Amino acid sequence: MAMKTLLLILFLCVPALTLAESHLAGNLIQGGLLQGRVTPGTRVFYGDRPVKVSAAGDFILGFGRDAEPNHSLTLIKPSGDIRLEELQIGTRDYRVQRIDGIRKNLLNPNAEELQRISQEAALVAKARQLDSDRLNFSEKFIWPLTGPITGVYGSQRIFNGEPRRPHFGVDIAAPTGTPLVAPAGGRVTLAHPGMFFSGATLIIDHGHGLSSSFLHLQKILVAKGESLQQGQTIATVGASGRVTGPHLDWRINWFEQRLDPALLVPEMPKK
Repeated sequence: MAMKTLLLILFLCVPALTLAESHLAGNLIQGGLLQGRVTPGTRVFYGDRPVKVSAAGDFILGFGRDAEPNHSLTLIKPSGDIRLEELQIGTRDYRVQRIDGIRKNLLNPNAEELQRISQEAALVAKARQLDSDRLNFSEKFIWPLTGPITGVYGSQRIFNGEPRRPHFGVDIAAPTGTPLVAPAGGRVTLAHPGMFFSGATLIIDHGHGLSSSFLHLQKILVAKGESLQQGQTIATVGASGRVTGPHLDWRINWFEQRLDPALLVPEMPKK
């Protein structure tokens, strides 16, 4: 029986849970992360999609840059009792960012480079699909690096006068070689010395599908499979890949959904 049909039958036959039996917190906005806690043993569905729930009842959801405003969350207790949450997601206006000086081959790769790009994209996608039991997503995230923010999440990029894909991270300017730290604990799932677009690239799994990516690095100081603590030095800032100068591009994903890292951290400290 299809999950949608099963849920409809449950809605018609089973009493709803009381509001006191679950807790939701976070950013109900495009690019936001929602953290929830339910009675242990409760099953959670985001639309028709099952969501991992920890033994203590913790789970997360992420909303992409262009997420639609209406979403549903279904909670099914071990007893069969069910509750439907309607989620209203706020929309955002995004900036336009113009960047000149990008090398032409980085904007118009040849056939060989396109094959390389495809292979590298598959590696990144695989790392971001991990649905581990780690609970580092519940930590209060810190900035991996402090400095001027030169690029923001969601902005429409125009390279050398040509419209391109939106920017999905936060750019922080810093001199080449500046160390950066893990914004939360996790495990290294990708440590690549040099990708076509993103240069030296590092991905850390924080659990339940949430991951951090660090792009354009000079040097990666940790290895794939290594477990990390929040605040641990993990890499140095560089200018590798498609860039015009040294900086860190920090990205957050919930599986394929690209989130806004700035929503997980306090305001950038002023130096």
